[in-house]
Formats: sequence, structure tokens, C-alpha cells
Amino acid sequence: MSTRRALHFVFKVGNRTATAKFFRNILGMKFLRHEEFEEGCKASCNGPYDGKWSKSMVGYGPEDNHFVIELTYNYGIGSYKLGTDFMGITIQSTDVIENIQKHNYPYTEKDGIVSVQSPDGYMFHIVNQTTTDGDPVKKVTLASSNLQKSIDFWSDLCGMKLFNKEGKKALLGYSEDQCQLELYDIGTAVDHATAFGRIAFSCPRDELASIQDKLKSTGQTILTPLVSLDTPGKATVEVVIPADPDGHEICFVGDEAFRELSQVDTKADELLDQGIAADKSDEWFAKKGQTKASA
Repeated sequence: MSTRRALHFVFKVGNRTATAKFFRNILGMKFLRHEEFEEGCKASCNGPYDGKWSKSMVGYGPEDNHFVIELTYNYGIGSYKLGTDFMGITIQSTDVIENIQKHNYPYTEKDGIVSVQSPDGYMFHIVNQTTTDGDPVKKVTLASSNLQKSIDFWSDLCGMKLFNKEGKKALLGYSEDQCQLELYDIGTAVDHATAFGRIAFSCPRDELASIQDKLKSTGQTILTPLVSLDTPGKATVEVVIPADPDGHEICFVGDEAFRELSQVDTKADELLDQGIAADKSDEWFAKKGQTKASA
């Protein structure tokens, strides 16, 4: 059994108020942690921005045994351009379907799968079935320009097991009871635009250097070499951030410290709401007769 596990996917968001409402009221997730930062992350968790930003973790349960979402918000940026890289997160839930109907939220349906967009345009695909095995989040789908090349990278270099390959799709993961990675061959170069995200996995801390060395030795891209990241008052974690052949960002983080860092904060909702209430950036831009930048 693999000691690595799927953790979260990172989205950049431009409107925290609308985003929080979507994750709470439509997807039915709970906020697990919220942190505010005065300057950019050493590992570019918030993208290539140096200013004030926030990070909110949201999901159906603790990150110890659930795949969750990391929402990063840069105070001066109102929107991001979507590319072709992210194709959706699949959730198995009857509750989400009920929420969509209750709130009259716009959706599309194809082959029995209901799809909804977050306020920033990120897709979520809902399977109308009750989850009986813990985590309702089943898979993350990312675009590939060459399916076999992607499979080789994720299986040979990242240690994932190939569960299924059919047509343009391949399903991989570290365990059948975790959120899995689906790769979909779009037959052309993958465009990450400015909304590009990042997928995170944990591994034993002593595997980080060997992951980095293996990727380097095969000529893969290392975006952030092994580095320690500090969160004030919390555990310091070590990460290495490579990219796959299509440029999808991947964060491998030391599991031991991350389990300490990622404990649920019962004040997360309160902290997020306080951050939103204290954010006067929209008013500032309005007084100047301007709108927030579009990245």
C-alpha cells in the first residue's frame, strides 16, 4: 500500500464572497482552515504575486482522509483567465443535487452527470449517488497533450498506479480509496492561462529529496526545489514542486509535518468571514473609478 496520498487542488479566486457561498451552499463543503498573509508564498502557492493574499481550505472532512480544495485569493486581482488545463472535479453526492435544485443554481447535464461552475468558472461534475466509502470527492481531471507520455510520468516517476486506460482517458492514483487523477488527452498543447492550479500530494518527509533527484535526473521541470514553508504559529512543512510534461504544477509535501499543519480549525468559518468583511479592496478601486485587475 502506498504511503503517498492525494491532498488538495489549488484554485485562484477573484471573489471570496461568491466563492464561499458556492462552496458552502451548493457543494455543501465546510471551511477547514483560513489564513491571511501579507506577502507572497516562497513556493508561489498563490501564483506569481507578491502582495497580500489569503488561503482557505474547504472540503467534506479533514485532509487526513479527504481530498479538499485550497482557495487562494490575491487582494488586487479580480479575475483570472481560464485555460484548457483543468477539466473538473468529480463529486458523488445526492446532497449537492438537492442544493442545486434548492438554490436554482445553473447547471448542465450530460450522460446523467450534472455539471456546475464555480463563480470563477471552475467545473464540478456531480454523480447523483450517495457516497458510502467516506470521501465524496472521487477524481480530478486534467488535460493531457500526449496521454501515454503523461501516464509514463505519473506512474514511472511519481509512483502512481494505473487503474484504467480507455480511449482518451486514463485513471491513476496512489490508492483505490483516495481521490484519483484522471488524464484526458485533448490532442493539442495544454493552455494554463493565468488561472492555472496545482495538485498536492503528501509523502514521507524522507522521500522528498529522492523524488526531486529522480525528476531532475530524467530532465523534468522543478519549479520550486525542496524548500521549507513557514506558517506563523503552526508547523513548518517541506515541499518540492515539479511540473508534469504538460506543465501541470504538482506539490509533494512531507506528510508528518503536514498532518500537524492541516488540522481542522473550528474558527475557520469565522476567520474567513472576518477576512471578507475587512477586505475593502473593492471599495478602494470603486472610489478610484477603477476595477480590480484581471490577471
